[in-house]
Amino acid sequence: MMAEYEYAFPAIRGVQAGRVFFVSMCPLKLLPKIFVWDDDDLPPELRAQRTLNKGRIPEMARYLESNPTSYTFSAITASLDATVRFVPHSGGVHGAATGVLRIPMDGRFIINDGQHRRAAIEQALKARPELGDETIAVVFFIDKGLERCQQMFADLNRHAVRASKSIGVLYDHRDPLAALTREVVATSPVFKGFVETEATSLSKESRRLFTLSAIYGAHRSLFDSVTDVAPKAQTRLALTFWGIVDDQIPEWGDVRARRMRSPEVRADFIHTHGIVLAALGRIGNSLLLADQNPDTWRKTLGKLHDLDWARSNTGLWEGRAMIGGRVSKALNNVLLTTAAIRIHLGLPLPIEEQRAEDALRKEHRL
Repeated sequence: MMAEYEYAFPAIRGVQAGRVFFVSMCPLKLLPKIFVWDDDDLPPELRAQRTLNKGRIPEMARYLESNPTSYTFSAITASLDATVRFVPHSGGVHGAATGVLRIPMDGRFIINDGQHRRAAIEQALKARPELGDETIAVVFFIDKGLERCQQMFADLNRHAVRASKSIGVLYDHRDPLAALTREVVATSPVFKGFVETEATSLSKESRRLFTLSAIYGAHRSLFDSVTDVAPKAQTRLALTFWGIVDDQIPEWGDVRARRMRSPEVRADFIHTHGIVLAALGRIGNSLLLADQNPDTWRKTLGKLHDLDWARSNTGLWEGRAMIGGRVSKALNNVLLTTAAIRIHLGLPLPIEEQRAEDALRKEHRL
């Protein structure tokens, strides 16, 4: 009896790799009802998708709820295990591009790409049911059997490349901290012209000194728990903070004055790396929370001038900023690097940095 009932989707018919596929639209309110997720309890070899990462759903749902007039969700790709009918609008069978795709209600829908979008939409609709009549694009492939579905998942993800953190900061116009970072990079003499805005790492011969993602991470630490400062004031504080730091690290100015080359500075010193910028951000945060007047920071930060940032200073940086001679970005290394700088500046250590410092001293019996 179920075969007598059908879903009818307005669709565009196409051909890819010799196989017919269809592109259609699905109302958001119908998405959770048609594309039911029930594969989590199956072993991986019997599924056509990876296990749903439920930790990703709340953030995606909040994005949709918070931006009901400007959100963007890409198409969902699904396989159909069913005998479908495509009724072209022209009435002909061959060569038709647009028409109605009729799918038996007992057909099986398998999401090849977009299961987290589907789950986020389902959750967001509980808070914003008015979004239910909006639509999302769906690409349907006719598939018989599980083997091709699994191969489709592998193929769809084979060449997927996550956008770098730097370009995410560059293009994010919702995040106030990203906007602050872009403005600081564009206007500060310290950074202007010396920041890589696309990649999160620098090539060996790059003339840049810093990455946008590293500066963003430092700003996130700098303004952590700072809630009583207006955005423009935050920008001014950031500009002043980096100006004071820059005065204490002569190699940064030497690069701008072309007395040194960026690759040489990055190869010989650690102070352009993200771990040190993050550490400086943490220290700046302590100073900012204690006093928002930058003039009170100068004496403390002035001691940075006497700190030996050279990679060859392994007695200080190995095991902290470096592991086996290579700079490490691990959280524990950030804590240890920050602790070393704080000790040099004569500042007290927060609890988590003190614990990391104690563990390091115990391990090396310092």
